Amino acid sequence: MLKTSPIFCCLAASVILVSSLSAAEIRSTLSDQRELAVTIYNNDLALVKDQRKIKLESGLNSLALRDVSAQIRPETALLKSLDGRFSVLEQNFDFDLLTPQKLLEKFVGKSVEVIQTNPANGVEKREQADVLAANDGVVLKIGDRIETGMPGRIIYGNVPADLRDRPTLVVKLDNKTSKEQNVELSYLTGGLGWRADYVAELNAADDKLDLSGWVTLTNTSGTSYRNARLQLVAGDINRIREPQPAVGGVLRQEMMAKNASAPMEQETLLEYHLYTLERPTTIAESQTKQVALLSATAIPVRKEMLLKGSDYYYRASYGDLGHKMKVGVYVEFDNKESARLGMPLPKGIMRVYKNDSSGNAQFVGEDAIDHTPKNETVRLKLGDAFDVTADKKQTDFKKLPAPAKGSNSFESAYEIVLKNAKKERVTVTLQEPVPGDWKLLDSSHPGTKASSNTAVWKIEIPAEANVTLRYRVQVKY
Repeated sequence: MLKTSPIFCCLAASVILVSSLSAAEIRSTLSDQRELAVTIYNNDLALVKDQRKIKLESGLNSLALRDVSAQIRPETALLKSLDGRFSVLEQNFDFDLLTPQKLLEKFVGKSVEVIQTNPANGVEKREQADVLAANDGVVLKIGDRIETGMPGRIIYGNVPADLRDRPTLVVKLDNKTSKEQNVELSYLTGGLGWRADYVAELNAADDKLDLSGWVTLTNTSGTSYRNARLQLVAGDINRIREPQPAVGGVLRQEMMAKNASAPMEQETLLEYHLYTLERPTTIAESQTKQVALLSATAIPVRKEMLLKGSDYYYRASYGDLGHKMKVGVYVEFDNKESARLGMPLPKGIMRVYKNDSSGNAQFVGEDAIDHTPKNETVRLKLGDAFDVTADKKQTDFKKLPAPAKGSNSFESAYEIVLKNAKKERVTVTLQEPVPGDWKLLDSSHPGTKASSNTAVWKIEIPAEANVTLRYRVQVKY
């Protein structure tokens, strides 16, 4: 009886294993998809849960999951059988996509066939060529000559296995049955982002506004997400930044029509907020779309004209401090149920409109808001007033005897002329950041110490008139 050595047995087993693992692929496409859920976070991160129904062979299988994100983070991919019928042995993400240039690069050091056509008679000539290089062009060896550029059409014998027409995750697994089963692939990916965009319309009296909130989704991940259950997480999640492969693509703008769809439902998630769209939606590849987030009407608004000062001119003599200084225009409202709102507002851009005398909506300014919890105040700077300006100067400055060793004391006086060219009365708030230990010695208008380093005045200016504020302050350092 012939005995078989242990080494031969091990080699034979290895050959069988390699042969099994390199068997024909079983491909899974979007036609196998049964459910899809996408959770998108701030800062270009999304969690995809892709459920598919597939049929595998019993034993070792090579499953190619096509149409995954081109920006998948492969180390986060998790494939599991919802029926508990296989175990995963290894997985590979093939992101080298098939293009003429990539195909040429894969054939460096290999032979191809070159077909050249005689322009005079149209006769084709076929020659074997070795690809020497494909960097910034092509270098071919044809017979005993070297040619650069593309001398004709290049015919390739095959497409290398590591070139894919779509991003593909290839999983080697050990399957226990040949029956159909439900599997779920979950992974984190870049290329999916969202932001909140708000449109507010002020009424004629500037004391109420109507507010619409929209979620703007952008997909540059390299694949589409059809009929997905969409959820959005608002909040600043801690992430470890790692370099990701760059993925090209042209962004196609496709804005969803603004209709009266139901707002998104929201709930808390750890220390963040989760927004859920109550209907499935499709996020196409290279697409930007909008879905409704919220809608509220007649929200009470407070408008403020604000002139902010600086703290540097309380320490030295400066004289003139500015002419025709801009007065900022702000609006603010409370994010409360009593103000017809009262829901967590994700950070985004709020754009404000107002109707002109003909009833046409005109853009009057925009500002960014941060994540704003319920019962907090939203404050927007819309711009600077055209008809309300200020001239400012320092009218007196003197250094006082030092009250203690190592300290300084100063006294200074100021004049601010507020000018109103409008045909109605306005109120301007003046904020002066005063440094050190200070006190207001004299003021032509009542002022308040709003905080340890801020003096505030609210001054009414009649229509087409000027009002002058004069004050004197003492500062110790």
